[in-house]
Amino acid sequence: MRAMTAETFNGYKELKLVDLPKPVLSNGKVLVRITAAGVTPLDHTILSGQFHHSKAPLVLGNEGAGVVEMGGGTDFPAGSRVMFFGAYGVFEDGTYSEWVAVGKEDLCLIPDNVDDVSAAGIPVAYLTAQVALTRAGFREGKTVLAPAIGGSIGNAVTQMARALGAKHAVSSTTNHAKAEQAKALGFNEVIDTSQEKLGDGVRRITGGYGADIVIDGIGGEVLSEALGALAFEGSLTTLGYSASRQTTIDVTNLIVPQASIRSLNMFAQPKAVVADAWNVIVSLLKSGAIKPIVAKPFPLPDAAEALRYLVEGRPFGRVILTI
Repeated sequence: MRAMTAETFNGYKELKLVDLPKPVLSNGKVLVRITAAGVTPLDHTILSGQFHHSKAPLVLGNEGAGVVEMGGGTDFPAGSRVMFFGAYGVFEDGTYSEWVAVGKEDLCLIPDNVDDVSAAGIPVAYLTAQVALTRAGFREGKTVLAPAIGGSIGNAVTQMARALGAKHAVSSTTNHAKAEQAKALGFNEVIDTSQEKLGDGVRRITGGYGADIVIDGIGGEVLSEALGALAFEGSLTTLGYSASRQTTIDVTNLIVPQASIRSLNMFAQPKAVVADAWNVIVSLLKSGAIKPIVAKPFPLPDAAEALRYLVEGRPFGRVILTI
């Protein structure tokens, strides 16, 4: 089968199109013919040698969509369209390939109103969003801030919070063009940080109240600024570092409002937690309350170009490989 393999972890040039044996099924595994794969910042972190738990050579890609070929039983019969997320592309070969042997517990049926390319960009972003919101105690009427409306996590959290009844679902962007694009797509509470500071924007939108919940997948200065936007007894969840792994915080932004900061690692979540999140997400997908946004698809052999576009082009929406 065709696959894009990182022979070593030393940048884009290490991704090579190779021919690998088709996976052999073992107990509990389902053979899925991949039709589309999500491209994520974690793929770049691994390829750059900055995620020390992964070992080369490795086929990247920890989320994808495809069609069940065998092993799915009555829950996922042959021909079923499925999407999934897991340790694939991190601790074992992933979705930058034509077939993957997927754990049955990782699979989710794709709703009929969602195409495969869109579905491939759902698992990581929307599962992370739903689990993060749940762990932060989200309920209807809360105010949520998720920076970076054009990014996978920022957009998914904003959509999920809005669909689930947030009083305010606030996001941000660093440039005016993306702010206008967001507005055109119906995101009306997006702060253009080229025009005003993140905290000022949150207070403007919320009438001075602040954010009950911040879900940050950016890190760096954005995390520091977001802390200053927390409401009384608010919380910030940090789960990504696309801007930077390091930042400096003003501890009074935690002390004065009695706020808290926590983290989220999706690889550490119990299967039951992920299953509950899928149930919420699928319901919202079927109703049309949430709609994944795809910036650009790339064919599998152009995986390096796709990853470069994600990291350096910073598009609005997901980057997807079509297999």
